Amino acid sequence: MKRMFKYLVSFIALSVFIFTLACDQMSQQGKGKSKTLTNTKGKGFVRCGVSQGLPGFSNADESGNWSGVDVDVCRAVAAAVLGDADKVKYTPLSAKERFTA
Repeated sequence: MKRMFKYLVSFIALSVFIFTLACDQMSQQGKGKSKTLTNTKGKGFVRCGVSQGLPGFSNADESGNWSGVDVDVCRAVAAAVLGDADKVKYTPLSAKERFTA
């Protein structure tokens, strides 16, 4: 078990290192900002498609407050990009709607 844990930690550390190098390389080439990032910053919010009430992933309470893993990821992206985790607009989508959205 300890051996597997060491491999997992090593893999994660290597992945983070490679990702950091790739991001640094992209920013040095002037490709660090995408059109999507620029548009999102211009709008001032992250648009996030969520399932229509799938507890644990995305679920709205009676007050319309969303919670779940998918919602947490959206909030994390908003915090990283815009500096405020509350700048998210949720759009409930069915399984069929997700592909076209």
